Amino acid sequence: MAELLAINWEDKREKLILLDQRKLPNEIEYIEYDTVEGVFQSIKDMVVRGAPAIGVVAAYGMYFGAKNTNLESYNDFIEKMNQYKNYLNSSRPTAVNLSWSTKRILDKTNICKDMKKIKKDIKKEARLIHEEDIEICRKIGENLLSLLHDDMGILTHCNAGQLATSKYGTATSPMYLAKEKGWNLKIYSDETRPRLQGSTLTALELSIADIDVTTITDNMAAMVMSQNKVQAVIVGCDRIAANGDTANKIGTLGVSILAKYFKIPMYIAAPTPSIDLNTLDGASIPIEERDIKEVTCRFGICTVPKNVKVYNPAFDVTPYENITAIVTEKGIVYPPYDKNLKQILNKGGDI
Repeated sequence: MAELLAINWEDKREKLILLDQRKLPNEIEYIEYDTVEGVFQSIKDMVVRGAPAIGVVAAYGMYFGAKNTNLESYNDFIEKMNQYKNYLNSSRPTAVNLSWSTKRILDKTNICKDMKKIKKDIKKEARLIHEEDIEICRKIGENLLSLLHDDMGILTHCNAGQLATSKYGTATSPMYLAKEKGWNLKIYSDETRPRLQGSTLTALELSIADIDVTTITDNMAAMVMSQNKVQAVIVGCDRIAANGDTANKIGTLGVSILAKYFKIPMYIAAPTPSIDLNTLDGASIPIEERDIKEVTCRFGICTVPKNVKVYNPAFDVTPYENITAIVTEKGIVYPPYDKNLKQILNKGGDI
């Protein structure tokens, strides 16, 4: 299968090379980064997006910060790395993978006080996070595939695909693995307004891989479900609270309500770093609000009168009772989530 990769690391030149997803599907352009400031901007401006991918890129950002810091004092270095951590975390506050990744890198600095070794260890850890993400996504796909069968219709929202991760994606991982098995899944990809990640990203990557995909506008989902074309809904996540409430791209809540009404299983594809037991419920998840121009102007054309107020939250929260199962790389989690999410993090295996 042909494929697009969102994240590439060139070790010899120590460059992070990112696919500029703002220009898809019309242009395929890559941008090189080698500073923490550049990485911050790539996340903020959505050159890279998707919680797992953001986590990987932030790890490299921490390495660039360490590499380009000439402080000789260990204590001064640690203070500077803490500043980089907080700086990167502020770029997209909803995705918990971001803070998980920067904390993991920061924790490596506590192992020894040899400055040269610390920087090498940080680079090694960033590379490990990148490699682990690929394996995590594949395992999520294998676990999701056990819930599916050939010829199913699947609806997905936004892009929890290969473009949102290092490879395979989370929600799309079973679609790639099904293709390898010779299955014929029929994918319905919500357009996902206002940034159109479903039509510009998910539809693009699946079509390149020769996977059967149909784009629908967000307000067509109910009709497609009512026509029995959808047997499962699979979406990704940016953060899962301790009770199972799940933050994902705006519009996911509406999809979950429709799925519940039509008795269609709703699966959350979730790397375990997306599970945040320190956040008790969905009401505690910070929801990023983005520039209103994402709503008022598309393709250089203004579609909203200038004197009209605009509300543009980037995410919404799906309540745990709308979720059939949360599928992780460690296994499948069923309700009650407040109990079983803790167990999956500690043990693994279907719960």
